Order: sequence, then structure tokens, then C-alpha cells
Amino acid sequence: MSAESDISAAEEACRVLEQLKATPELFQRLAENTGAELGLQKRLRAEYSPEVVRAAITQAELRNKASSRFARAAEMWFSAKGLEQATSEAVAAHKAKRFSGAVQDFCCGIGADSVALGMQGCDVTSVDLSSVCCLMTDWNAAAHGVSGRVKATCSDIADVVSRDGLLHIDPDRRPVEWRRVRRIEDCQPGLPVLLELIDEFRGGAIKLSSASNFGGKFPNCEVELISLDGECREATIWFGELAGDAPSRATVLPSGETLSAEPLSAWTNVGELGSWIYDPDPAIVRSGLVDVLAERLGLRRIDDAEEYLTGDALVDSPFVRPFEVLENLPNNDRDVRRAFGRHEFGQAEVKCRHVPIQAEAVRRKLPMKGQGVGTLIYTRQAGKTKVVVCRRPSV
Repeated sequence: MSAESDISAAEEACRVLEQLKATPELFQRLAENTGAELGLQKRLRAEYSPEVVRAAITQAELRNKASSRFARAAEMWFSAKGLEQATSEAVAAHKAKRFSGAVQDFCCGIGADSVALGMQGCDVTSVDLSSVCCLMTDWNAAAHGVSGRVKATCSDIADVVSRDGLLHIDPDRRPVEWRRVRRIEDCQPGLPVLLELIDEFRGGAIKLSSASNFGGKFPNCEVELISLDGECREATIWFGELAGDAPSRATVLPSGETLSAEPLSAWTNVGELGSWIYDPDPAIVRSGLVDVLAERLGLRRIDDAEEYLTGDALVDSPFVRPFEVLENLPNNDRDVRRAFGRHEFGQAEVKCRHVPIQAEAVRRKLPMKGQGVGTLIYTRQAGKTKVVVCRRPSV
């Protein structure tokens, strides 16, 4: 597709969105419909253009999908790709706390980070190559009452000459036909541009996938791994005046608890399985802070190659999920089935990190004639694969 065609398509998409915004009753009718959707679409197309009706249906579906991530999703505007790549509201709010004053938000997408920065009191210049994204950013800022603090500009970031204030940038991780990339070098912009921006701005943050190859790529920066509800959502590269003193940080949301250290500053002993086994939060694992956490909590590893920790007492920490050890068995299906049956569980949770297991196949073989949830953790111990039969502690 030519550049002229891209511009024409973007202009048409903005025109349709403007028409949809001017007819909010469409959303009301979609929400109130209790009959066949096909019949409703036919009736709506008799009153509105097919393009606007399609856009309304798509927008309603995206708002519903976004409702678990954004409190005001019903008032916001999304594209499919924009929602897929948007920062969750809780994560964006957490990051925004470090910023103040003027901020440039490059590759702003639908504006999730821009809105959070505006709500933090920052004056935000949001930049994106997509005119549709810029339109949505402005509308989403208005939906949150910060339109006076957030202004979107449709531009290539290469054409932005100002380096005033702080920087937030979210490189496109789906630059080619929505194919998700993990290598920073394949993002748009890639690593060379990101390193240049670090030198040019006095401070800021780069949003990356937690699965990306960020290790060793950003010297003199702080890498923060952020998890939300037990899922590692983002790696944030803090640079300049916004970087912390330690190179690695793990933060768990919604509690907001954070751990910051040099990963090699601690070394944890490997020992026998105790009365409790602990599954570290993925932000702890991805940040390389397992040993630091173990030292601070008085725990030990069960194998050099495993992140699972163990101890003889119950430890309460947002950084780990505890499981009470009931039995520790060889990796033998018959022994595992018998042990699971002895404890009369009615449901099974199967966990592993480095031992390849088909969880559903394991569940199908287990006797489930009782109550409660039992957990099977497949893990290496002293170089051998074993199965820990355990359960979550009672609340």
C-alpha cells in the first residue's frame, strides 16, 4: 500500500470515528439489544452508514474486552492493535508517579500512558505516526478529565526536534502485520534510536515487553519488571534522573510492593525441601532477584536450576505464593496418582517451571473424589525431577 493510500485510509477511519462519536445513541442501542444481532445490524444500517455501524460494533466489543484493564473503558476509544499494546491502567498509574512537569510520550498509541501522566499532573505532548491513535488519545484524555494536560500530535518521532522535559516511549512491538517481536532490535524504533534518546533526554522511561532481550542492552539504567495480579506485564527501562540506584527492580501490583537490588549481591544456599515451597512472582524471576528475595525472607533454593524456594515456616510476602508441602515424590505417575487420592482433593492445580509437563494430561489421570484444590509442582531437586504434592494455605 502506498503512502498516499495509507493517508487516505487513516483520514477515512478518522471521519468514521468522528461520525460515530456524534451518534452515541448507537452504543445505547447495541447495549439494549436482546434479540438477534444480525437483525439489529440490519435495522441500524437502514438509519446509519454501514461504516459507522461496523465501527460501533467493533468499538463496543473492544470496550467490553478492555473493561478488565480500564475503569472507564465504556467511555474510551480503542483500536484492536492499540488495545493489545496499551499499558494497563494500574501499570501506567504506577509508572506515572515518577514523572513530573513536561513529558513527551512517543509512540503514544491510544494514550493509556499519556492519560496516566496527565492524571499525575504532568503536561504531556503525545506523539504518534497514526492520526487515528492521536484522535483516540485526545478523546481518552477528555474521558478522564485531563484534556487540558494531554495534547496529541501526529508525527514521526524522527521529526520531533524538542528534547525538553522527560520522555516516555513505547516502541511498536508489532511493526509487521501484527507479528509480535521480542528482540528490541526488531521493534520500531529499534535499539540504536532508543540509546540515542537516552543520551538526548535528561530522564525518562522506555516500555518494553517483559519477554524482550533487554539484558545488558541499557548500561547505567534501572530495569524494572512490573507484574499485575501475578502476570509479568512490562519491563520498564528507567534512565537519567528517573533511574534508581540499583540496576534491577521488581514491583508487584496491585500491592505496590517493590524490591530493588543488584542481582549478584546475594547468593542463596541450595537445600532440602522444607515444610513449605514458594513460587516467586514472575517479576522477581524475570528481574533476576530470586536470590536477593530468598536472602531477605530467610529461604533457600531447592535446586540450582530452579526458581522455587523453600523453608520450614510460613512466610507472608507479596513476592511469593506459598504452598504447604504434603508429600515429596519421585516423578512416577502411579505414585503421584496414589498420593493425590490419599488427600482426597476434588480439583488439581499443576505447576512447573523447567520440567516439561502437559498439565491437562496429568489432570486426566488423577482421582478427584474429594473436596478442595490440590497442587502438584513438578520441579528439579538435587538434579532429579520430583513431584511435590501440596496445597495453598487456608485463608
